[in-house]
Amino acid sequence: MYDRVLIPVDGSDESTAAARRGLALAKDFDATAEAVHVVDQRARRLTRTDRESGRLREHGESVLADIESLAADIGQPVTTELLEGKPSVQIDKYARETDAGLIVLGRQGLTGLGKRLLGGVTEQLLHRTAVPVLVVSGEKQAERREFDYSRVLVTTDGSENANTATRHGAAVADRYDATVHVLNVVDIQAAGGAFNAGGLNEAFIERLEADGHDAVAATADDLETAASDVSVETAVERTDSLDGVAAGIREYVSDRDIDLVVMASHGRSNLKRQLLGSVTSQLLRTVDVPVLVTPRST
Repeated sequence: MYDRVLIPVDGSDESTAAARRGLALAKDFDATAEAVHVVDQRARRLTRTDRESGRLREHGESVLADIESLAADIGQPVTTELLEGKPSVQIDKYARETDAGLIVLGRQGLTGLGKRLLGGVTEQLLHRTAVPVLVVSGEKQAERREFDYSRVLVTTDGSENANTATRHGAAVADRYDATVHVLNVVDIQAAGGAFNAGGLNEAFIERLEADGHDAVAATADDLETAASDVSVETAVERTDSLDGVAAGIREYVSDRDIDLVVMASHGRSNLKRQLLGSVTSQLLRTVDVPVLVTPRST
């Protein structure tokens, strides 16, 4: 599935952690790995001399050289490219031009001005790209050479958009002989707010859960069709947290010791509202395992 893995890097710790994971994935999937660094156009505008401008390019070349050394240590060939412009635009453009199957980058990195961002380039890229993106937080074991994907979580709300995650979850699980957990979260707070029902009756909540069970069963069937040898577990969980569905997913990840979350960039809530985009954004900020975000279906 992943013939070409694109790894944008900026020299930050999380970027290096993402690069290590991306290179390892490329090796495991027998894929081509490409690393890019984008000289941010905003930083270029602040330079006053050719020497200052040259330093920005020198920094980018140094960052890419570090990735080449990392790739050699891992045993995965990598090509590198130095780009210039708005990072999210250039990364997306390069991914399309090279037909990348997966983009791997850090959750939090550095802008060209040296300012830390949460959201920033990563979130801008997720909003624009049609390529799946693996978002990696800082690794607790930065020097690890192998990564565990034995427990993969696929989230679903039953929408067509959410179902785009299924084949990616199946591909990863099949490659690593993983168990796939399929989860639907019933958001009690959202249900109560939408219906202004100070106390939701149990029958209504049970109907939401029944819809959730239908969604996870359909996803489980699709997973087993895509990868017949993969073990699948399903769950429907309630949450009454003010953080909504993201809190329910986060709790499941912690309780089940999940290694990777696979979810769509957008979907719908249990109430048919377009909320999964906000769920994805919130989860990316708070969960400490990699999240593979699949693009909106068209």
